[in-house]
Amino acid sequence: MTIKNILAGATVALGMATGAVADGHEPVKVGFVYVGPVGDGGWTYEHDQGRLAVEEALGDQVETVYVESVPEGPDAVRVMTQMALQGADLIFTTSFGYMDQTIEVASQFPDVKFEHATGYKRADNVSTYSARFYEGRAVQGHIAGHMTESNIIGYIASFPIPEVIRGINSAFIHAREVNPDVEFKIVWAYTWFDPAKEAEAANVLIEQGADVILQHTDSTAPQAAAQAAGNVVTFGQASDMAEFAPFPRVSSIIDDWAPYYIARTQAVIDGTWESMDTWDGIGPGMVKIGEITDAVPAEVKASAEDMIERLRTGEYHAFTGPLNRQDGSVWLADGEVADDGTLAGMNFYVEGIDAEIPQ
Repeated sequence: MTIKNILAGATVALGMATGAVADGHEPVKVGFVYVGPVGDGGWTYEHDQGRLAVEEALGDQVETVYVESVPEGPDAVRVMTQMALQGADLIFTTSFGYMDQTIEVASQFPDVKFEHATGYKRADNVSTYSARFYEGRAVQGHIAGHMTESNIIGYIASFPIPEVIRGINSAFIHAREVNPDVEFKIVWAYTWFDPAKEAEAANVLIEQGADVILQHTDSTAPQAAAQAAGNVVTFGQASDMAEFAPFPRVSSIIDDWAPYYIARTQAVIDGTWESMDTWDGIGPGMVKIGEITDAVPAEVKASAEDMIERLRTGEYHAFTGPLNRQDGSVWLADGEVADDGTLAGMNFYVEGIDAEIPQ
């Protein structure tokens, strides 16, 4: 289901919900559990922008609360439990590593609705949602393949989960498509947000000859490291990171959670919330591509914008054959498109990546 479908249903009942609050009903209490600080400039920042959009759109129908920098593990159970005990009607848990904790706490509070970002475990009171970030990675790979002069592209990866592996594969496929000499070097940071580790990873990659850095971590530290190096291209991750534009940051992936958060909160207000899975991309607007700056050659910018439009309309799929797995075995035949099941559980690299996925 797309955001457009959800919003269509949400809009119809907006007037009735406002009347309910006027009649003395308590506002719906919505909690957000964040893996990083709201000021990280990336992943958590954009989730909190979604929270603020809920407040602005729904006014006195809602009350929102959040806890930032919650580690994935027992602390997450404690925070979610406390939110539920303090009257939360709806709780968004915004990191993959909260998956089992979300299911655990949801089983103890069947009347509370939970929404888990990027996971795959659902229950009657647990929905899942994610964005097709790999579409944005395709655009980044296309630009990166054109712009690298050393033919070495560095990639700062967080954890070896399908979401991250999909992104690496998508970026590599599209970089290789325009530059067959491209090589990817991957550093696993084993963190979502740790500016010191992220900066160190960026510097290691730069020392290895990378003149383009892609990241699947949340801080702006890699941008700063590239800026200090002076000749390294970067892309904003999760948020625009436009303070580093026009160079080194030449474009970005922007996660826009606001329409989804508004729609799902409205569904709780209306009493129409149901457990569901949502996986949207550039077309519905959950994934946006930040401005491609003039540091990118005009013809490359034009071809990237053409790719964005074809991804938006569905004319093009980022994983279209012929594509082989890393061991050379056929994955997708010529013209064949990857199915969502394989993408959701992706645990392999495509042919040409000279690296191993950590176990």
